[in-house]
Amino acid sequence: MKSLYAGRFSKVAADLLRQFNDSLDVDSRLYQEDIKGSIAHAKMLGKAGIIEASEAQKITAELEIILSELTSGSLTLPNDEDIHMAVETLLTERLGETGKRLHTARSRNDQVALDLRMYTKTAIDQIVTGIDQLMQVLIAIAKAHLDTAMPGYTHLQPAQPITLAHHLMAWCEMLKRDKSRFNDAKARMDEMPLGAGALAATTYPIDRAMVAAELGFARITANSMDAVSDRDFAIETTFAISLLMVHLSRMSEEIIFWCSAGFGFATLDDAYATGSSIMPQKKNPDIAELVRGKTGRTIGDLTTLLTMMKGLPLAYNKDMQEDKEAFFDAVDTAVISLAIFAPMVQTLTFNKDVMMQACRKGFLNATDAADYLVKKGMAFRDAYTIIGTLVSYCIENNLAIEALGLEYLKTLSPLFAEDFFDAVAISTCIANRNVPGGPAPSAVQAHIAAMEGQSI
Repeated sequence: MKSLYAGRFSKVAADLLRQFNDSLDVDSRLYQEDIKGSIAHAKMLGKAGIIEASEAQKITAELEIILSELTSGSLTLPNDEDIHMAVETLLTERLGETGKRLHTARSRNDQVALDLRMYTKTAIDQIVTGIDQLMQVLIAIAKAHLDTAMPGYTHLQPAQPITLAHHLMAWCEMLKRDKSRFNDAKARMDEMPLGAGALAATTYPIDRAMVAAELGFARITANSMDAVSDRDFAIETTFAISLLMVHLSRMSEEIIFWCSAGFGFATLDDAYATGSSIMPQKKNPDIAELVRGKTGRTIGDLTTLLTMMKGLPLAYNKDMQEDKEAFFDAVDTAVISLAIFAPMVQTLTFNKDVMMQACRKGFLNATDAADYLVKKGMAFRDAYTIIGTLVSYCIENNLAIEALGLEYLKTLSPLFAEDFFDAVAISTCIANRNVPGGPAPSAVQAHIAAMEGQSI
């Protein structure tokens, strides 16, 4: 194979240099973006009169065939330096001199910037679809569990009673922010870089706006040097992926707790759990654990991209070839994690009785007990002290607050009356928190309705 650099170099590249330098094994996945970008470029060259219209038509038609054959698997890429040269080699083998005209008025620098932006836009759409699907699962479960009481925690200690619906909708808020970040990133990077050339654009009368419209970009890049050296869009998307994975990791941590013997709040479906090679009784939450573990990969990918770019002068530098492996890994990790997470959550069985018992055992209604005295006229700090004393008594005597007798309660304060027991019932504690954003069933219903009505 004739070297791309044969005109300037008198020696063939060393095998080791090719192994170190070539990137086809990584960037071959960009073949669709590369060919679609080349088709748009060829159409523009023909319309602008830079090459003959008949040649542009031949190039476009042959690129369509190559794309179809690569997609079907009937054609394999040649062993070239990168995806750009591999496609050009295939085209030139078929069209000869006409194929060689495709690269007029462009560089691999603006070509790869185009390919990666196109890939990123598609990847964002795929990830956002996965987020939507997971949110739909969570909302459906929340609707079925508006009255399912469970403990809410701070410091991983039982704190106050909430509902499962309220908890799941908190997850939805995290995902809503993730979705917004991806959509913001997509809007910001929706610029077409082809025409920037190697760094200083081109002397040919190209029509960049035509190419942008052909490829579905909102606008063209405004500076040729920035166009070929910008990877902000990949970094920003990888950051959004990393934060999404952090959220999925936090959810995983809670699912792992809930499915443990110590909690028993939920049970994994057999189709989304694994066993042990030695302990026949085991049912392990491996999906949640793997998502939690894979989060570290995406954070590492983000660090790779940031570190790669931090010292680069304008414009293009070969360091930037290292962007794709980390970026592709982050995208792949997010896509598969979302795909497996949604059905795992959808098939969970929630143990309502266990969650309610945990509410009663953990003195989660202690704040409501203090509020009861405050509403009777006592200062909150005094009420706080009395209920603290009451809880200590319950711990010593293995009692729940609602199991105490009125006679004992009156030794602590004459303000206690029969209505105290209704006031500290778990269902009352939840229902009374009927403020926007609170756990009361009516408040959560309003939250769900608002979430379903939003288009982010």
